Amino acid sequence: MTKTLVIAEKPSVAQDIVRALTPVAGKFEKHEDHFENDRYVVTSAVGHLVEIQAPEQFDVKRGKWSFAHLPVIPPYFDLKPVDKTKTRLNAVVKQAKRKDVTDLINACDAGREGELIFRLIEQYAGGAKPLGKPVKRLWLQSMTPQAIRDGFDALRSEQQMAGLASAARSRSEADWLVGINGTRAMTAFNSRDGGFFLTTVGRVQTPTLSLVVEREEKIRKFISRDYWEIHATFGAQAGEYPAKWFDPKWKKSEDVEARADRVWSAAEAQAIANAVRGKQATVTEESKPTTQASPLLFDLTSLQREANGKFGFSAKTTLALAQSLYERHKALTYPRTDSRALPEDYLPVAKQTFEMLADSGMRHLAPHALTALNNNYVRPSKRIFDNSKVSDHFAIIPTLQAPSGLSEAEQKLYDLVVRRFMAVFFPSAEYTVTTRISTVAPHSFKTEGKVLVKPGWLAIYGKEAADEVEGGKDGDKGQNLVPVKPGEMVNTLAVDPKGLKTKPPARYSEATLLGAMESAGKQIDDDELREAMQEKGLGTPATRAAIIEGLLTEKYMLREGREIIPTAKAFQLMTLLRGLEVEELCRADLTGEWEFKLSQMEKGLLSREAFMQQIAAMTERMVKKAKEYDRDTIPGDYATLESPCPNCGGVVKENYRRFACVGKPGAEGCGFSFGKSPAGRTFETAEANALLRDKKIGPLEGFRSKAGWPFTSEIVIKYDDEAHNYKLEFDFGDDKKGEESGEIVEFEDASLGACPICGSEVHEHGSNFVCSKAVPTAAQPTPNCTFKSGKIILQQPVEREQMTKLLETGKTDLLDKFVSMRTRRAFKAHLAWDKEAGKVNFEFAPSKFPPRKPAAAGAAAKSIAAKAGKTAASAKKAAKPAAAKKAPATKTAAAKAPRKAAAGKAPSAALAAVIGAEPVARPEAVKKMWEYIKAHNLQDPKDKRTIVADDKLRAVFGKDSAGMFELAGILGNHLGGEG
Repeated sequence: MTKTLVIAEKPSVAQDIVRALTPVAGKFEKHEDHFENDRYVVTSAVGHLVEIQAPEQFDVKRGKWSFAHLPVIPPYFDLKPVDKTKTRLNAVVKQAKRKDVTDLINACDAGREGELIFRLIEQYAGGAKPLGKPVKRLWLQSMTPQAIRDGFDALRSEQQMAGLASAARSRSEADWLVGINGTRAMTAFNSRDGGFFLTTVGRVQTPTLSLVVEREEKIRKFISRDYWEIHATFGAQAGEYPAKWFDPKWKKSEDVEARADRVWSAAEAQAIANAVRGKQATVTEESKPTTQASPLLFDLTSLQREANGKFGFSAKTTLALAQSLYERHKALTYPRTDSRALPEDYLPVAKQTFEMLADSGMRHLAPHALTALNNNYVRPSKRIFDNSKVSDHFAIIPTLQAPSGLSEAEQKLYDLVVRRFMAVFFPSAEYTVTTRISTVAPHSFKTEGKVLVKPGWLAIYGKEAADEVEGGKDGDKGQNLVPVKPGEMVNTLAVDPKGLKTKPPARYSEATLLGAMESAGKQIDDDELREAMQEKGLGTPATRAAIIEGLLTEKYMLREGREIIPTAKAFQLMTLLRGLEVEELCRADLTGEWEFKLSQMEKGLLSREAFMQQIAAMTERMVKKAKEYDRDTIPGDYATLESPCPNCGGVVKENYRRFACVGKPGAEGCGFSFGKSPAGRTFETAEANALLRDKKIGPLEGFRSKAGWPFTSEIVIKYDDEAHNYKLEFDFGDDKKGEESGEIVEFEDASLGACPICGSEVHEHGSNFVCSKAVPTAAQPTPNCTFKSGKIILQQPVEREQMTKLLETGKTDLLDKFVSMRTRRAFKAHLAWDKEAGKVNFEFAPSKFPPRKPAAAGAAAKSIAAKAGKTAASAKKAAKPAAAKKAPATKTAAAKAPRKAAAGKAPSAALAAVIGAEPVARPEAVKKMWEYIKAHNLQDPKDKRTIVADDKLRAVFGKDSAGMFELAGILGNHLGGEG
């Protein structure tokens, strides 16, 4: 009997497919890497299992960072397995090559990346010749069992997916060509004066960075101007009202900061105030009704922007939460979408969704869903249901499955989507807007009042929305106005000229940067216009979060609160690219054009060959520009340091590569200079100033050795007798030099306390606190202890008193000046002796906020478990029928009772030696295992995803190393008896 192989993108999706197919296709048998019944074999990847590479004959191993071997444009690409998932790849390929498997179904995520994952696996499985088995495509918008079964009833053909497959391969190859050639060319350029300065560029990440740099340049160059507004208070018979002076004849000009209500001199503002003070004014007013429709449904980018603005979630976090709500909880439709409309035949599903919400027991949402159903709000609308605005995926909306057991963050995001879904069907909010002009000839003052007449969709958001409605600002907008009778003269009670300053443009937040990426840098606030532009955006909704995270990881940008700030390294890269005139990597709109061409290819309107020829030409031009650039420096907008030259007191200026002395006025420079990027870490201007002023700075993180290893060091400027000038050096602390040289150390300070490892005295030594037996001393020339702790840890100075306290009590006071290497945010922690890890570690204070209680199970389920006195596993089984019934609106005492925590399994003896012998659930076992791995520093430094086993882990793994993705499976084998 022949079978069909179904390949999903992740194991969890494979399990969902099996559960959905079982009622219609028969029971599946579970094997180690797949499920199987009479009709189907279901297996899965774990994301990308295969990646592209240059063929062996075109691949440069040695000298790849020199111009001699650039550009690298292979005529075709080979495939290579991703190292960490080779085992999984072999398992999938084994199933694909089975004789009884005659056709395949691609069940990877419904998008460009999912298409690529499958296509590369299929190509790899075929080897030198194609696999030659027919392929169908499962295209899922929702992960509910019925949606999966419906997907299997409407599989797409190979021909239907050809355009998407071409775009997926072209995107991957274009990114490889631009990334490899661009990074190697810019690194070769930056390293040609010696050293190694890795300079990464990318087809999408670099234009995105240019948006952030250009905004920062505008902020730095901005010159604030003084202006004045004249605010008045008028008195009518019915009461007082505020107003603001404006010029009714004002028209827009080239001055972008000019406004109808601004004057540019204090004298003019005072003259207007003096002219009207104490006088009577005539009043004219116009009232008109206006409406405000709800915003459109969410696509991924608008959801990420909203969640960033409301909750401070990063784009990456929002995507992960949305993916979990889609995949794990089956509560949202497919999140990686660029569409904000629904298909025209989706009206019945929308009605069913409202019925689910009305019946769900979610008290904050159900009444609004009931209102919509009772008032027949759910009806056809081109604004909501429009096939022409639906790409391969429709907008993100709730599914017919009411979720349970959501985390606090998941609940916030789910509520955001549900409220938006309901709001789009509700009527528009209705206002009366009154514009009142109070005139004291010849001066006019404007007051605007906005009164909410019918809340419409705003009812779903309550007070929160009323505070945020358009025009709801204090002062001249949004207030309820006291009435003025026809012909009534009002008195000018007070006039106050207010002095203000113009402000520079705001820095990007993640929300505004996502918007700029979506519109390729064009400032577009209107939803509909932005939708029309999004095909020419930077990246896709699915990739934008990863692009931003990549730039943060590479230290091109930093997060400060919600602001995103480019680093000196970013400015240096933009200076280089502009100087080399490599426009394609600087201009967001040009790269947006590439993205548009990929979307055209998906629709079959552009050939893959034509696109790849354009990318190859761009790559060749970029390398040629870098290779042939022959001037000494790159033109740019460079800084002049405030601190003088340490050698001659002259002025120190920045150029492309260095900070160099240019001498005192009328004199030449003395030759003093230092590189801007020692060991691949670029100085910020403030850091360079501090280094000159203090002749030392640090410890600083982010340096890389020639072998590519990261390190932390102080940097000092020392006088060099031979050169008769100052030079820059790394300073790792006297203790390091002493250890390496074997010189005998003599401690002059009093002991701080007893070493927690061996009980000997602990002293200050160089930049550390060390045990007296951890360095060579006269009493013991050969060190035999390892205790050492830094005097500065993540920028937090550790005083002697705190180390004494740690040695006496086990931990320091709560210290508040630590700065995270990853987020650059300050945090508080105790330093504490970790006996198991054998070193000083962080201990965090307990949260002020109690942990979120787990979702209560149904009362019936609880009573079944209680009466039967069963284990947690059997109680769960018994609870299923009850859980399927509708939850009562009121919580019973049983529902409020906390869930028992003993749902776990007893670890094997080998595993117990690592995590303890208590019964434990698999997720908790994995968590404890990671704590052990990190505490004992067992991750392979070359590949953090590989765990190198010590004696205890070898007994668990059954081998010398294991991949991080294997852990859950390995631990499952060691969790036997139930707890």
